[in-house]
Amino acid sequence: MLDADGRPMHVSWRYTRAEIVADAVVHVLGIVFAVAGAIALVVLAADDGTPGQIAAVTIYAVCLICLKAASAAYNMWPVSRTKWLLRRFDHACIFLLIAATYTPFMTRFPFGPVAVALFVGVWSVAIFGATLKLTLPGRFDRLSIALCLLLGASGGIVWDSVSAALPPDTLKLILLGGFIYAGGVVFHVWQSLRFQNVAWHACVLAASAVFYVAILNGVVLA
Repeated sequence: MLDADGRPMHVSWRYTRAEIVADAVVHVLGIVFAVAGAIALVVLAADDGTPGQIAAVTIYAVCLICLKAASAAYNMWPVSRTKWLLRRFDHACIFLLIAATYTPFMTRFPFGPVAVALFVGVWSVAIFGATLKLTLPGRFDRLSIALCLLLGASGGIVWDSVSAALPPDTLKLILLGGFIYAGGVVFHVWQSLRFQNVAWHACVLAASAVFYVAILNGVVLA
């Protein structure tokens, strides 16, 4: 259920000024990283990549910027109806970025049933999750967290194909990024912990950086 201003009834916003400032610093760093990194990645991909790789990297770059911008807007916006509307887009972008992060790696797979099934499955779940967050805000939040974790771990279903297609160092980075994301969820749900929102977003930023390096080394520069 939603409050009169559109806020989900179970959501509170009681952060101190210090927490808000610290969170703002993390978000500014995230936007700078996303914009600069996305431009560099697309330029490098365009220099020597296949059309499929360029398209995949561009999708990833756009979704990375969108998530960082949506998260910054939502978390830095004053409490109001607009803030809770921005919350919808922030949470929807999380699903899209997970799918977009998978996409460049898929260009390293041999074309076949496994690659097609993974692509369709990942994007189908991501679109479903994003639609859920946009149309039913504040409902099924626990289900959404579970879907995000399952979506991120879905590559494990075809791990043999993944490990055969990507360099060992890239695989290690993917696993590290996944563990950082999963660990960050602990802070996301630990509402009573001071600076929990800052810790959660710092984990997201760190994991994003790890996956960025994985895409750079395992796809763009491979």
